Amino acid sequence: MDYYLVIFMGNKWQVEKKNDPYYKRAKSEDYRSRASYKLSQLNKRYKIIKKDNKVLDLGAAPGGWSQIALEKVGEEGIVVGVDLNKIKPFTEENFFFIRGDFTTHEVKEKIIDKLSGKADVIISDAAPSTTGIKSIDHLRSTDLVESVVSLCDIALKEKGNLLIKIFQGEEFKKILDSLKGKFKTLKTNKPPSSRKKSGEMFIVALGFKP
Repeated sequence: MDYYLVIFMGNKWQVEKKNDPYYKRAKSEDYRSRASYKLSQLNKRYKIIKKDNKVLDLGAAPGGWSQIALEKVGEEGIVVGVDLNKIKPFTEENFFFIRGDFTTHEVKEKIIDKLSGKADVIISDAAPSTTGIKSIDHLRSTDLVESVVSLCDIALKEKGNLLIKIFQGEEFKKILDSLKGKFKTLKTNKPPSSRKKSGEMFIVALGFKP
């Protein structure tokens, strides 16, 4: 019975995915992920990424956010993507990919090297492996967020910006409180392209104070 339930849920998800307007739009506009529109909508509202910026994209695969970042920074900017999984190469020469765990010392050194210093913006749409149990998934997401935030101290410029995804839950306010002392402006937003049933929320932190 469980086997057939898994098959049914998998088929249902595939149908929902194909009928999703942002999924269709991503296909027609040659974006690698519907998630591209999340960054596009958030950036339009908060001006997170600007022309000529150096952007660090953590959890970058399959590259949807990196695509938008490349559009925003232009030819003089730089986008560095990091992920445990491979990313299909971009044609842009100002995109650099690091395959690995960004919490390790080795990968952190590679990040600083590719950026030739620090980033103007750090973005992360990364999500942990989910269990379907909201409380556990939230805690895993919180751990991931804390890892990204800790990287700001060595990889984000003063007055730089941070955009990060987190699953909502009991630790959400604690994360926000920890960021208040590190950034001048703090906002939370769930863009229109985020699925309504998803528990994800996006934290926009502007004006980093090292």
